Amino acid sequence: MGAAIGQSLPIAVGVLVSPMPIVALVLMLVSRRARSNGLAFLLGWVVGVFVVGTVVALLAGAATTDDSSTPAWVGWLKIVLGLLLLLVGVRGWRRRPAKGATVTTPTWMASIDSFTPVKAAGLAFALGAVNPKNLLLVVSGGAAIAAATMSTSDRVVAMVVFTVVASLGVAIPYGIYVSMGDRAAQPLDRIKTWMIDNNAVIMAVLMLVLGVKILGDGLASL
Repeated sequence: MGAAIGQSLPIAVGVLVSPMPIVALVLMLVSRRARSNGLAFLLGWVVGVFVVGTVVALLAGAATTDDSSTPAWVGWLKIVLGLLLLLVGVRGWRRRPAKGATVTTPTWMASIDSFTPVKAAGLAFALGAVNPKNLLLVVSGGAAIAAATMSTSDRVVAMVVFTVVASLGVAIPYGIYVSMGDRAAQPLDRIKTWMIDNNAVIMAVLMLVLGVKILGDGLASL
């Protein structure tokens, strides 16, 4: 189990620092239903990451034989995932806004103030489990867990740890709001502004670093 956690932890950290989910949650925390929508968002995120990651870990694990050698398909899967991450990273870096340029936010963020808890949870699930960039990271985490241990229970426990770490990025702003109340508006707004301004660079660097790691792991296992 330790190996599964160790292999997937860097990827979980990558999910943790994904800017857009954090920005979406901060916008909810300054809306009319801040507490209920924030909690619904956090729960929807946790469910999305855990369900998708666990399904990948268990399905990939079911295709793994009981011998001690790592199946060739595991290495090839990591190579494919690594190359995809590198592709997304290079594309994001090339499309990053020029220095000093105004960064536009997605149009759906303008309607967050009118969200219900159900919509908040649905948005979180989509950002964590459907959004292509995060989906690629969660799938990579599930694949890393499946390749590192033969035990189903160990895979589930490792995925729980993965989900907890991956959820800290949205859990911390919610914790700030709960502990500080209205006083949290200013620090949360600074977090939101910084995340929006640096979203493209953060995600590009993140994808490139993790892409190199996963690609290297895949090549080493062949």
